[in-house]
Amino acid sequence: MAELNPFKIAQKQLDTAAATLGLDEATHQFLRWPQRELHVTIPVRMDDGTTRIFHGYRVQYNGARGPTKGGLRWHPDETIDTVRALSAWMTWKCAVVDLPLGGGKGGVTCNPKELSAGEKERLARAYIRAVGRFLSETRDVPAPDVYTTPEIMAWMMDEYETMIGEHSPGVITGKPLALGGSAGRGDATARGGIYVTREAAKRLDIQLTGKSMAVQGFGNAGQYVALLGQQLLGMKLVAASDSQGGVYSPQGLDVKALVDHKRKTGSLAGFSGAQSITNEKLLELDVTVLFPAALENAITDVNADRIKAKIVCELANGPTTPEADAILYRKGVFVIPDFLANAGGVTVSYFEQVQNAYNYYWNLDLVYSRLDEKMTKAFADVYAMRERQSVNMRDAAYLVSVSRVAEACKLRGWV
Repeated sequence: MAELNPFKIAQKQLDTAAATLGLDEATHQFLRWPQRELHVTIPVRMDDGTTRIFHGYRVQYNGARGPTKGGLRWHPDETIDTVRALSAWMTWKCAVVDLPLGGGKGGVTCNPKELSAGEKERLARAYIRAVGRFLSETRDVPAPDVYTTPEIMAWMMDEYETMIGEHSPGVITGKPLALGGSAGRGDATARGGIYVTREAAKRLDIQLTGKSMAVQGFGNAGQYVALLGQQLLGMKLVAASDSQGGVYSPQGLDVKALVDHKRKTGSLAGFSGAQSITNEKLLELDVTVLFPAALENAITDVNADRIKAKIVCELANGPTTPEADAILYRKGVFVIPDFLANAGGVTVSYFEQVQNAYNYYWNLDLVYSRLDEKMTKAFADVYAMRERQSVNMRDAAYLVSVSRVAEACKLRGWV
């Protein structure tokens, strides 16, 4: 069985890029590891009066290009290796879109579905009290991720401001609009994915109007990509799935009704006019575009041979293992790698930081046009590298981003 430790996968991907770029050993080894990581133990008073102990992490992977930036995940299976891997991917993601930021990531091992609103607030504030001295607009800026929300970001920002005694809205992104959030942040990850899918289709000479798409993972990004795929690209959603199973209709699903059903019931189960499908079978459907938008390691050497999509746009982090990558490349499946495909989220988070810094806010059209510009340029840079080096898109994205981070480290005299 292939190695599924996400950090070892991230290191392996870097190793390939380092060899192709001919990085010296010191630079290569420096980029294989986080610059710093923090482990915290968090006591939280529960509603029943008992105190529960939670474990949290914050990893600042590399700050050569600017303050570290990255989401904060609340998940029962959260581990330090997951957070390390995601902070590495955030480093490459910020570099591939050419943002003046480094990569960071945070996590708390918990099941937020079992916590009341009050318990979530106490956990959010306790986490910031534990890691706050390592954060600032010029040091490290968290954002929402799996099971964290704008509301949770607001509590965190408020706790941080209470600690330092002054306003500092740019220390957290993904905030509600009323507290300095950016227009367009809600659908940014999905919208960025749609923009690069459009660019891929142009290069591959595929007409997307009327063509089929399937979405594995129907959270925020998955719902928005289904809506925007239809709205901006004219595509037809034939299948969608979440952690409890999926729905399939070759004639096409009513996307708006499906999103409404998921938001009302919390699940895709029971949606009328569709047959059920497993997450595994959904991945193997004969569709034009597949959007893996759930968790890591969905496509492995076990199922990669059965993937029939022409384009795989990775909205999730780390959904494809290196062994699967090689199989998909041989099969001619065009994979848009995660840290390019889902970079719309961090790009609009960066826009939020910029707006916070000079206390002036952009309208939605300006956010969308600047996001389109950033994502289109990033795709073009990676595609040009792919053609130049005759490698797959993930390797090309690594070559672009790693070379940029390595250059910054060298210019600083670190290596």
